[in-house]
Amino acid sequence: MQEKKAISNAKRTEKTRKLLISIGKKLFVKKGFAATSTPEIVKAAGVTRGALYHHFKDKKDLFRAVVESDCEAVGIEIERGSENADNPIDMLKTGSSAFVKAITSQGRARTVLIEGPAVLGQKELLAIEDRYTRLSLRQGLEAALEQGAVKPLSLQPLLELVSAMLDGAALKVDAGFDFPDIEPIVHAFIDGLAAE
Repeated sequence: MQEKKAISNAKRTEKTRKLLISIGKKLFVKKGFAATSTPEIVKAAGVTRGALYHHFKDKKDLFRAVVESDCEAVGIEIERGSENADNPIDMLKTGSSAFVKAITSQGRARTVLIEGPAVLGQKELLAIEDRYTRLSLRQGLEAALEQGAVKPLSLQPLLELVSAMLDGAALKVDAGFDFPDIEPIVHAFIDGLAAE
């Protein structure tokens, strides 16, 4: 009996946590981090302030969970988008396209690329991205370097600059540029890294 109650409580706790992340995300995307208040979050979620602080130490902690959730979702889309690639260059191109598409949907560009650096700081945001979105890019670049598919360049600066290019492309798409106009430029950039 006790075990059933513990499982039920754990499920309820997880459900409340997911609800708060979902509501927080909607408000952060709509209004921005600074303009979203904790009373507004708990009211929209239909929970008490105590419930919010049971799961998150403050609004920033909730925002961090939103960013982590968004980055995890984007990471999954990158993996899906690049899993059928025939070679390292194609994997980098399809993964890059998948990243831009995924980060520019569901308000993720705002939470991760626009608000993320301001709220969490660049160092913390990069640590989150390194577990999800940039992890795929790092692995793709490492494979390409090991197989001699790209020019012999230093991995970390290469990761940083390709990542910055992809973030920039995503911000342009989020600002209204058409993805079909951006995608060939991203692919040309990656083709430019290919070993001769």
